Amino acid sequence: MDWFFWLIVALVGAALIAASVIIIKGNRELPAPEEPEAIEPPGTEPGEGVVEEAGPEPEEAPVGAEAEAPLPAPSLDQPEAPRSRFARLRRRLATSNNALARALGQLLSVDRIDADTWDDFEATLISSDLGVGPTTELTEALRKELSIDGVTDPAKAREVLRTELLRLVDPTMDRTLRLDSADGDPAVVMVVGVNGTGKTTTVGKLARVLVADGRSVVLGAADTFRAAAAEQLATWGERVGVETVRGEEGADPASVAFDAVSQGKETGVDVVLVDTAGRLHTKVGLMDELGKVKRVIEKKAPVGEVLLVLDATTGQNGMTQARIFAEVVDVTGIVLTKLDGSAKGGIVIQVQRELGVPVKLIGLGEGVDDLAPFDPEGFVAGILGE
Repeated sequence: MDWFFWLIVALVGAALIAASVIIIKGNRELPAPEEPEAIEPPGTEPGEGVVEEAGPEPEEAPVGAEAEAPLPAPSLDQPEAPRSRFARLRRRLATSNNALARALGQLLSVDRIDADTWDDFEATLISSDLGVGPTTELTEALRKELSIDGVTDPAKAREVLRTELLRLVDPTMDRTLRLDSADGDPAVVMVVGVNGTGKTTTVGKLARVLVADGRSVVLGAADTFRAAAAEQLATWGERVGVETVRGEEGADPASVAFDAVSQGKETGVDVVLVDTAGRLHTKVGLMDELGKVKRVIEKKAPVGEVLLVLDATTGQNGMTQARIFAEVVDVTGIVLTKLDGSAKGGIVIQVQRELGVPVKLIGLGEGVDDLAPFDPEGFVAGILGE
């Protein structure tokens, strides 16, 4: 039995040795852990590495330099010269179909001027806002001249018409703007009128006329009741390099006007243009306030011009407005706007006759340079279609 025991021991030992050899051999053949596979961008060949290119070095800003270059200053408008404006507007007036031009055209186009022709002529002149007085004067003067010479020739009638119309328009009136100043004060121009006549636009256009004439200007936005008025005026000024003095909405208009004149005096400008709020001529309180604005300004510098802006299409209502404004602020000149198309050119003669002050500027369109000094000879030639 001893041999059997030792046989069992020998078999168990052999089995243990064999198991140990297998385990050792298996450990030696285990593969090394795999590295994660790199993801290659599209278009690269297998095995090619991705090389990152270094970006450009950030530039160092020079000491004291701004982060961005300053923007160039906006270019300013070059307003049309005053001399060429009326020539252009005269051509427009000659091609317009206003009532006064129609009346004259009808008179000159007939073969024979009889009583009925004169009656029609007179009625048309009155409808053109020439006024009863000037219409009667013109008609009687024409009939007298033509009857004395015994002519019904349209060419002769045109010559007589030109002479009589020019007499009514009165080329002897002083139409220059009073822009002279003394003691270093700027010339001060107040612009007044009712709502809707284009007053603020007229101030902006007048600034362009003065700049084109080589004068320095400051604008005073004394229309503090209409929210957009000051902004509108400032925009006009910016286009020609003119500064606008403005106040808060609802501020005292007289205070804003005073500040504008003060600044104009300090900076040595030639002219201060003061835009006032539009007001109905029937509102006594507002009209009194207009007088106050003028009085406050004159504590700083005299007001050389008070320009009344009238819409040429308002006719007799415009005349009523003109008379009341003239009583409050001593109007020195008239600006007639919308004197084209359906406008009635006779109001030029009527307003001068009623107020005794000249039409100094006229507007014939919506363009920025469609405001020009009034020229009597050119106006008469224009309405005669010449």
